[in-house]
Amino acid sequence: MVRLAIPASMGMLFNTLYNLTDIWFAGYLSADALAGMSIASSVFFLLLSIGIGIQSGASAMIAPGAGRNDTSGVKDWVNNVCGMAIGFSAISFAIGYFTAQPLVVLLGAEAHIEPLAMEYLWVTLAGSVGFILSFGAAGALMALGDTKSNRNALVIGFFANFILNPFFTFALGLGVSGIALATVVIKFATAFYLLRVLAKRLEIRIRPRFNWQRHKALLRQVLPASFNMLTIVLGSFITVALIGQFRSEHVAGYTVGLRLEQVLLLPALGLNSAVMAIVGQNMGAGKNERIVDAFQKSLLIGLAMAALSIPLMWFLSPFTVGLFTDSESIKSTGITYLRIDTLAFYAYVVLFQSVAVLQAIQKPMFPLYLGIARQLVIPGSINYVLIMVYDFPMISMFYTIVIVVILSALVAYFYTKREIDLLPNR
Repeated sequence: MVRLAIPASMGMLFNTLYNLTDIWFAGYLSADALAGMSIASSVFFLLLSIGIGIQSGASAMIAPGAGRNDTSGVKDWVNNVCGMAIGFSAISFAIGYFTAQPLVVLLGAEAHIEPLAMEYLWVTLAGSVGFILSFGAAGALMALGDTKSNRNALVIGFFANFILNPFFTFALGLGVSGIALATVVIKFATAFYLLRVLAKRLEIRIRPRFNWQRHKALLRQVLPASFNMLTIVLGSFITVALIGQFRSEHVAGYTVGLRLEQVLLLPALGLNSAVMAIVGQNMGAGKNERIVDAFQKSLLIGLAMAALSIPLMWFLSPFTVGLFTDSESIKSTGITYLRIDTLAFYAYVVLFQSVAVLQAIQKPMFPLYLGIARQLVIPGSINYVLIMVYDFPMISMFYTIVIVVILSALVAYFYTKREIDLLPNR
């Protein structure tokens, strides 16, 4: 498990550092550029979320075949995953074309922030196919037990970003558009590299396929995972919209804090990838008793991760947030969010591992329902009433998030244990 988790965690670390690099360059441009890119990022990932589930969907469908050594079936799934990725990217762009600008305004972008947000959005939307193809290829490789290739791509992408960002942003004078263009170029290169690794490993020439029967089976895994991600993005979207009521610099502070928190959660997310691959392959091989062991070990490893990460999250937050901005209001919001959310750190770990097991045993609906409640309905309703009706301070939203995450983790843990107990041949 650790052998798979470490490369996945390293890849995710560099992916988040990549995002932090974008934030740093935007902050170097101006506080307005940072606020505009923060708002645009929320809108972009909302529009992209329909295709994000293709990574876990591809892993869930390919891993059992890999466990059975069904090489022909695995090859066919890979081609269909590529076909679906192209379709999802077209849908994301079409929806974004009509909704991006109203969504930016909805998030509280003032008149001088809106053009900066739209600059970033148009470029990233045009390159959405690179994002989704790389997600699908990473999921296929993860199902085959290869988390190193995606790690390598993300590490190289991080360093490439340090070259392309200043070149496009400052040397060519493209500003916020340059930050977006650097990301798009790197995502296309990542997709090309991962697909090439897949083709060599499976000894095939990858050709996108649109087999309806395969796509229906894939959609049964992809759509719940995508909608689960959609609820996460929508929940963040609602949070950003409500924070935007207190001015856009607080949106920037929350975004910086959120990205820094993700750095510390990355080992748990890498563990999540390892658990999905291990559980999926053992289910395909009919060794269901190993699923219990994998789940229990992942929670113990996650507890050790939390014990190390929580003190760092609390004590280093003033220093780390200060690296991205000199604005006191932005720094104050980011530090406050990080310190309050330490209370929910291990609950996030439990949620990640529970969802990974459920997706790997092809039970994706409960994570979707829980995600709708946890990310959308409960915190959205409570925070709306607190902020818009009773005029509570912004900090109350952060405490709502913590309470909901802890309760959701308890529900997810006991539900996952029950589903494991119901598996045959234990």
